Amino acid sequence: SASSPAARDRIGYITRVQSFSACHRLHSIQLSDEENKQIFGKCNNPNGHGHNYKVEVTVRGKIDSVTGMVMNLTDIKRHIEEVIMVPLDHKNLDKDVPYFATVVSTTENLAVYIWDNMAKVLPPDTLYEIKIHETDKNVIVYRGE
Repeated sequence: SASSPAARDRIGYITRVQSFSACHRLHSIQLSDEENKQIFGKCNNPNGHGHNYKVEVTVRGKIDSVTGMVMNLTDIKRHIEEVIMVPLDHKNLDKDVPYFATVVSTTENLAVYIWDNMAKVLPPDTLYEIKIHETDKNVIVYRGE
């Protein structure tokens, strides 16, 4: 019958975890040097500091009745390589990534950057969440809002 589980569209979520290392300096061009020091503290150190970021990319969609998949993980891995690893891994976010020339490289803004670029390469409306572990204790989530 139409109400049987197999006939219904089931929605699944797939998360792929990827780690990368990068350095940055928290500094806003809209603030004075003194204001930057007050707001960002040691993270405003002129020579920057590094993180081993862990990014979780979650996609959402119908579980295909033929393949049994929401999306092929091989495709997700390829997109992550192109959007996260090539431009960000072992880079200075502020100096090597044009986006951060005018945007403060907080983890919140990094999540927005990754969201915007993943959304361009994934099928429309499949990206659900970008979660970034900046440290073991600091985790940022962005859902495109």
